[in-house]
Amino acid sequence: MKIQGIVGAVIMAAGGMCPLVRVPILGNWNYFQIDPTLGITFYVLAVIGLIGAFSEKAGLVRFAGWAVIGLILLTLGAVYFKTESAFGFLHFKKLVSLAAGLVKFKWGWFVILAGALIVITVRKPKVVLVTQNPELNKAVA
Repeated sequence: MKIQGIVGAVIMAAGGMCPLVRVPILGNWNYFQIDPTLGITFYVLAVIGLIGAFSEKAGLVRFAGWAVIGLILLTLGAVYFKTESAFGFLHFKKLVSLAAGLVKFKWGWFVILAGALIVITVRKPKVVLVTQNPELNKAVA
């Protein structure tokens, strides 16, 4: 459980630095360049996942994974609606859709999602009770 949580949280954190959005002329943007508040929130959730993995609290690790998935959906929606409304000063619908189509989503979202999926599948390790009676140990196993 510990290794799986650590690996998932590290993959999520690495995904936040990958290119998430391609903006013409400005280049590729990661989470901090999209919105610093969302970037800080994302990395706080990744650190919560790491803390949960090191303290072996599966519920905390899964919470961080689900929260990151929710934040991804929120960010994807925000970027989509921002690009659709950012070109409202143009008076031609076809030109607005062309300009909004120039902003492209990149592969970093898949890296974050892969890390989040690893994190949300973390389970508590099974606890096996061992008694002093060898016959009962055979019955448990």
